[in-house]
Parts: sequence; C-alpha cells; structure tokens
Amino acid sequence: MTYRLNRRSFLAASAALAASASLPRLAFAQGTSLKLSATSRTLDIDGKAAKVYGLVNAAGGSGLILDPGQRFAVDLTNELDVETIIHWHGQIPPNAQDGVPGMPAPLLKPAESRSYDFAAKAGTHWMHSHVPLQEMALLAAPLIVRSEADARADRQEVVMMLHDFSFKTPEEVLAEISGAAAGDMGATSGMDMGGMHAGGMGMGGMNMGGMGMGGMGAMSGMPGMAMDLNDFNFDAYLTNDRTLNDPEVVKVEANGRIHLRIINGSAATTYWIDTGAVEARLVAVDGHDIEPLAGRRFGLAMGQRLDLELDLSGSGAFPILALREGARERTGLVLATAGAEVPRLDPLAETAAPAFDVDLSQESALRATRPLAEAANARSQMLMLTGSMQPYVWTINGKTWADHMPVMARSGERLEITFHNMSMMGHPMHLHGHSFQVVDTGRGRFAGALRDTVYVPPMAMMTVALDAGEAASWMLHCHHMPHLASGMMTELVVSA
Repeated sequence: MTYRLNRRSFLAASAALAASASLPRLAFAQGTSLKLSATSRTLDIDGKAAKVYGLVNAAGGSGLILDPGQRFAVDLTNELDVETIIHWHGQIPPNAQDGVPGMPAPLLKPAESRSYDFAAKAGTHWMHSHVPLQEMALLAAPLIVRSEADARADRQEVVMMLHDFSFKTPEEVLAEISGAAAGDMGATSGMDMGGMHAGGMGMGGMNMGGMGMGGMGAMSGMPGMAMDLNDFNFDAYLTNDRTLNDPEVVKVEANGRIHLRIINGSAATTYWIDTGAVEARLVAVDGHDIEPLAGRRFGLAMGQRLDLELDLSGSGAFPILALREGARERTGLVLATAGAEVPRLDPLAETAAPAFDVDLSQESALRATRPLAEAANARSQMLMLTGSMQPYVWTINGKTWADHMPVMARSGERLEITFHNMSMMGHPMHLHGHSFQVVDTGRGRFAGALRDTVYVPPMAMMTVALDAGEAASWMLHCHHMPHLASGMMTELVVSA
C-alpha cells in the first residue's frame, strides 16, 4: 500500500496512483465531497477465500488520503445488509459526526447515506466501524491527512495497515474467548453503542471451558505472576490484506528515503515493528510529531499508529515485519528496489516476540515536539482498569458500560486522567474527540507524546493530560475489541 508524492516524481506518481486499487491519492477541489462505501469484499488468505467488510473509496481502493488543508468532506454510503456507523479515529470532528451509535447519530441503515464535513487534522489516522464485531470483520481502512511538510518532503510514503483475521465469524470468536454459546452473542453484531447492549451481555460466571490462552508471559519484576498477552489465536495476521506467504512488495528507489505510516487496525493483537537491516527514526505517534527516536524495533497496540522514517542504503530487498507480541506469528511487507531478489519470509519466527512495553520504557522515551502548555489548576481523575479471563468481564472503576460512571469535565478545563491497570492484560485506552499528552509513566513528570490511544500495561499506572473540548459526551474505552464488547467503556461528559 504505497504512494509516492515527492518533488522529483510528482507527475509520474500521480499517473501511477490513478491506476492504483490499493490506496490511491484522492485530490479533489475544495468543496467536492469524497465518496466512501461500507461494503463487503473477498480476500485470498493463503489460497482460501474470505468474505470480509471494507471501506472503499470512489476509485475502488481502501481508505482515503487528503491533501494539506483539504477538508474532510465525505459522503458515506452503507452498502452492507446490516446497520453500521464509522468512527474517524484520530480526527476531532463535531460531536454529531464522531461516529458512535446513538451518541448522537443513529446507525446507518442499509442503503442509507450520510454526509460529513469538518476540518481534517493532519497525520496518520484510520477509520473503522464502531460496532465491535464489524471492526473484527475488517470494516476499517487508512485515513491519511498529509501536512504541508509532507508535501515538501522528498520521500516515498508507504502505508502499512495491520489486521488479525479469523475464518470464524466475529460472533464465534467472541463466544470462544468468553466461553459463551455462539448463539448468545448475535445481538452484539448490531449493538446500539448508545443505548448500550454492549455492557449488558450477561457475562458474569462464564466458563472459559479450559480454553488455552496463547502467549502467557511472566510479569517483569513480579515473581509468581503472569500476564495474559493474547486471548485468541487468529488464523492469519495481515499487512494490507496479505500474509507473509504472499506479501506486498513495494517498489522503492535505491538509497531512497521512506516515510512508513503504520496503523494497528487489529481487534486484539499488539505488535513489534521490526525494520531489520534498516535503522529507523520514529517521528510521530497517533498522528502527532515527536522528537525523533532511533531504533529498529518499535511496538504499537490496537488503535495506535507509528510514523517511521527510513533511509535505505544501496539497493536490495528490505523486509519490514510486524511481530505478534508473546508469540511467533508475524506479518509484514517488503521494500524492494528494481531487480532485487525478494526472499521468502516464514509467517512464523524462530522465537516468540517479547511482551510489549511492560516497563513503559518506550512510552517514557517519547517527547512531544509541541507539548501542552503548563496549567496550574489541572483537575485529576483516577480510572481503575479491572477484569479477568474467567469470567471474561472487563470494567472501568468496577463497572461495565451498562452501569458506567462518566468522567466529568468543563469545556476548556485541564483534566488529568490516571489509568491504573489492576488486571493482567494490557489495555489500549482511546478517547474520542480529543488529543491528550502522556505526562507520567511512574518515572516522574515529563512532556511525553501527544496521543489519542495510550497503552497501559498490566499492573501499571499512566497519567495523561488534556484540555476538555466541545461540550458533549465523548467515548472513552479500551480498543481491544473483546474487552470493549464485554463492557470496558465509559464516557467523558463535557459541559459548557
């Protein structure tokens, strides 16, 4: 999934992109709405046909790319036979356009269209259904908003969209994870996330049925305790809809510079990004610039994004791999210069990847290039993240959505939220309608990265700061889809 937009090759690239069915550049005159459809599509997963959902643009490709300054003016049509709604993850639209069922807009009925129009925020973002089981069925796509700096830069841009995939239906996956009968989960596929059938799924006392949990790892510094890294073993792990048995090979220039935009659209999988022979610079997270951080391995949890800059040395093939945390499975793509021999890549690594950021060393190393201004009278709120594998119930402050306690704020107020994870699974916590800054990871205060999704490891604490925005109700939830579906969600209620 690649597009080249540099000074030297703008015209040639534009011609190539017009023919691309992957992620074409969609540059239109201001005031002209882009077309986007929620639809079904069929993938070839290692020789086996798989019917999934997708978000398809007018050119037939997946996702959208906006030029610098271009508004998010989009007409969305639901071509599915079920109701749906799309959330613009990383954007800050008016609350009415945020894409959460019933808060306040209803789900789109089959064949219904809806128009969106708001100022787009530059960066690497994505869009996905806010019905959890539909997101698990790959109803998601990249949403790239290019900045003026992107337009000036002489580099090739490559998008790397990650998914976990099962040939089982999302209802069957969630039922297996939770121990429920598959038939009992059907209501969640069209759940009203506003009226909230999600938190009232009656999961108390469920029997896990002896199901083996993949990727059990010892907690660093916590003898005798183990964390649950993965609660489901998916059939495949995809990069741009392909496995490593048939990876995408992106044509690049020898000695070229690459801007790699990585999106973790997986339902329940955290990855390490391994750049192999090429040292990378991490330059942005969740669409926000950071002070560059050099390395060859960076992690990202569900819902998060990484922007890496790579300078290729000479010619050849350069695999970029995503390693499943706590396991051997991996996915990825290959950057290859003309005539390069592309090696065969085994979907299974020789050894399992470690747990991600258990000690928060990666998060603690990130620094925002444009941090929030200091605020003398910030108000603090503690959110306890709790839950267990058996019964499979995940809560915020001991409550599921059905009886949740909102976080309250006033518009313009500086609020600090401390996430205290008291469970043995990590939780990527996502807040709608806002960006927040990581200000404490247990090592003292610092001007950390700006984000919209932050990973809180097992038995860890993390504090983020934000300025409350539009007076409305904004969702705050775990982006691990089975955790969300079992109730791990509350809301930030902002008053005027």
